[in-house]
Amino acid sequence: MRELTNAICARAKELLQSGAAGRVLGWAPGEFFYDPTPGVFSEGRLNELVYDGFTAANLSKYCIAESQKEGKVLVLLKPCDSYSLAQLVKEHRVKRENIYALGIPCEGKLDMRKARAKGVEGALSFREEDGQVVFETLYGEVRLAREELLLERCLCCRGREYAGVDETLEYALPELPKRDRFQKVAALEEQTAQERYAFWRGELSKCIRCNACRNVCPACSCVQCVFDNPQSGVAAKANSTEFEESLFHIIRAWHVAGRCTDCGECSRVCPQSIPLHLLNRKFIKDVNELYGEYQAGADPAARPPLVNYTPEDPEPSAVLERGRA
Repeated sequence: MRELTNAICARAKELLQSGAAGRVLGWAPGEFFYDPTPGVFSEGRLNELVYDGFTAANLSKYCIAESQKEGKVLVLLKPCDSYSLAQLVKEHRVKRENIYALGIPCEGKLDMRKARAKGVEGALSFREEDGQVVFETLYGEVRLAREELLLERCLCCRGREYAGVDETLEYALPELPKRDRFQKVAALEEQTAQERYAFWRGELSKCIRCNACRNVCPACSCVQCVFDNPQSGVAAKANSTEFEESLFHIIRAWHVAGRCTDCGECSRVCPQSIPLHLLNRKFIKDVNELYGEYQAGADPAARPPLVNYTPEDPEPSAVLERGRA
């Protein structure tokens, strides 16, 4: 990955020197090797930029603030991230003229929680070689197959096409797994209503209302969230009842319905490991089945199905019958 990082930095330097952009939005080292954080770099600091198996953060949401500043920002976008930026542009949440979007290759990102579950403790550093991830730990070296550590969203990679970028950096990488991203949603649909309720009650009861999912989600871009508005009647930081535990996530899922690009950031950052992406994928699956295949951010001219009417739209009775099946 060092070779790819060097190629990214070299192209970024060329763009900065040409005046195409004045700064770079990328990833900086975090407190630990497995938690790189979004950062902004000048040409003189490009040597600090990192790009490796753990640079999973979707940078598109940070373009909202960066695009409001003076000058143009060069943003590094993995294929799946580019759809999020395209959707934000479509919603007029970023100033596209202040962004230079560079599509960069991705071979899937790693999940440190999976590594810990497989016995990796006291990890100090890592390297990748021959399809394996090698961890140097306080207790010795641990080798694990790379595919076993991929983030769930990367196991269901939708491909390496970009949406709305200014240019792409070509670099050959191995293909990613092509698993059905709706498999778990379909399994939940097969359960009874009581079983599904018990599943989500168990998962959402873990929520500590840290708001990490909301803060990282590109589709959650309101200036003031309804849950921060004391006039809304639902504003609350802590959950005082079981109902409030679910209310926050149900309202958020409805808010992003038809706009979610399925970037998976909500589940990635959740400290309680709640599979929040399944809520969003349920909406995506329903939209695809009821209105036809739709990918948020893919087509800047297409109206989202939930805000567009056609005479062929399914009637409420059809949805009800489908729910009974």
